[in-house]
Amino acid sequence: MMRIFSLILFLSVALKPAFAQQGPQQKKTVDPAGATYAKIDRLNKSAHDIFLNSPDSAHKLAATALILSEQAKYPFGKGCAFLDLGSIYWSQSYYAISLFYLRSAITNLSKSKPLYLADAYRALGRTYAELKNYKAAQASLDTSLLYARNDTASIAEVYSERAFIDNQLGSYEQAITNVKISAKFNSVVHAKGNIAVLYSRLASIYIRKKAWKNARVFNDIACDMSVKLPSKRLLACTYVNYALIDNATGKYNEAVNYAMKGISLADSLGVMDAETKAFGAMENAYELQHEYIRALACQKRYNTVRDSLGNLAKVKTVTLVQNYYDLNAKMNGIALMRANDRINQAKIKSQHTMIRLLLLSLAIVMIVLTATYYFYKQKKLLSNKLQQQHTELSDQKQVIDTQRANLQKANDLKDKLFAVIGHDLRSPVANLSNIIEMFDEGYLTADEVHDLMRNINPVIKGIELTLSNLVEWAGSQIKGINVHPTNVDIFLMGMEMEQTFLHALKVKRIEFSNKAYPGRGALADENHLKVILRNLISNAIKFTQVNGTITLATTIENNELIISVKDSGKGMTEEEINNLFYINTHFSQAGTLGEKGTGLGLLLCKELVELNGGKLKVKSKPGKGSSFYFNLPLVNAYA
Repeated sequence: MMRIFSLILFLSVALKPAFAQQGPQQKKTVDPAGATYAKIDRLNKSAHDIFLNSPDSAHKLAATALILSEQAKYPFGKGCAFLDLGSIYWSQSYYAISLFYLRSAITNLSKSKPLYLADAYRALGRTYAELKNYKAAQASLDTSLLYARNDTASIAEVYSERAFIDNQLGSYEQAITNVKISAKFNSVVHAKGNIAVLYSRLASIYIRKKAWKNARVFNDIACDMSVKLPSKRLLACTYVNYALIDNATGKYNEAVNYAMKGISLADSLGVMDAETKAFGAMENAYELQHEYIRALACQKRYNTVRDSLGNLAKVKTVTLVQNYYDLNAKMNGIALMRANDRINQAKIKSQHTMIRLLLLSLAIVMIVLTATYYFYKQKKLLSNKLQQQHTELSDQKQVIDTQRANLQKANDLKDKLFAVIGHDLRSPVANLSNIIEMFDEGYLTADEVHDLMRNINPVIKGIELTLSNLVEWAGSQIKGINVHPTNVDIFLMGMEMEQTFLHALKVKRIEFSNKAYPGRGALADENHLKVILRNLISNAIKFTQVNGTITLATTIENNELIISVKDSGKGMTEEEINNLFYINTHFSQAGTLGEKGTGLGLLLCKELVELNGGKLKVKSKPGKGSSFYFNLPLVNAYA
């Protein structure tokens, strides 16, 4: 044995250098993906947060995130980077380039992140609208709304973009309606930036409607909010709106001043669309003042900016293609590194195979040496097993004795039930037999028999309920109960119960109130529910004094329907409540008019409620009445 352990020690020392050589190499190739993903997410979020005020800085962050995502094989980060780049180019009016990036974002984003897809489709619709492709814009916004589902912020932004499209199409009232819907949703999530944009949209709508007073009011609000947020792009747009309003109201100098402010701010941000509109407004102001030389100069500047926008878009497109070539070159380098890594891994795998063969040989030797020791232990293990089996047989005997005792208790309960039921059935049947004999012999008239039958009817109903409970209980004890759940309307079943016990209610002048929710269905076996409610309402009538009340009600809690039967009867003590639902301690008391029972009904109710997925409970105080209530699954259609 000592020689074997010496051999194991020798092999461990000899193979240690091989394992030691693998350690540093593995550390070099392992990349902490979680930290890389987190860094990419931070870059994308930073780019998204600053692109309206610092588009160039946002572009650098998003481009870095795109390269890292490609290297780390992180589709979600890649999709977010494309989305950020598309939004940045949109903010600078390079709509064709923006479309390219936004479509790439949709390709890389997963449906498991629906809100990001909603943002991408909304941005796509916004860009199509700027390009006046309103059909594609509407289709993109509809898709965005599907992915937004119930997200309030996303829904608000979709309606804001719809307002922009309606304004462009001349549907001003629909545009105002969509602005109101968007404002309602934005107020819920306190999106101040989006609310400021909505005021700017209202100003644009009223400008197109030539309602200059309303346009100025809303533009004032948008301007103030853009300064407080701050949002430089929105502020540039409000300056352009002021220039348009002042031109229309004859304030040409003010229009020129606002146009110059808009040009300066738009140029610093690279928002070429706003800059061209500002030059157009300035040109219009000079023409209205008959300063045609200045107007011509503004027209030249306008044409220059428009042409530069087209040229810059071409340059940006060429740069984009070059960036993709650079990225592909980097990816090819990474692929080459991975191929070399696979070759090295194959060599390492070969070394591992040799090591495994040596270890297998050593294991075979160890198996041979331990076989003798194993057979030695078998005898002792067999002895222990026999001792354990003897203990288990003793335990099984105790379980059988316990089951025998329980069966005896159940048999005693059965004898007690049959004795009580036989006694309760004997008197009503005898009375009914006497009435029939006296009628046959002419001692009673038909009217007297009619009155007697009316008085004995509740007793017969009680017998019928007792026999029904006995049949149900006996069936459950012999062959079990099958459950066939359906959509059961408790309100309608309450109306049926009221008709069933109408005579008993009239005898005691008890008011029955059905406060169950109409149409709110429970998922349960309809026949079982009828048995449950029939027993609970019968008990309530039995223990309620004359002129009392019984209420059937339902409430909804956690996708469950709570059904309760409450009476104003004599109630129960805590001790009596504790004995209600146990087969060995159940009891039965006489009703307020001497009605009798077996106590079997409540045991059957408890069993049926539990079979349908609920639990029967009771609240009661002496002299304060009782409330029996249970829960059942709510039908999904009403949940």
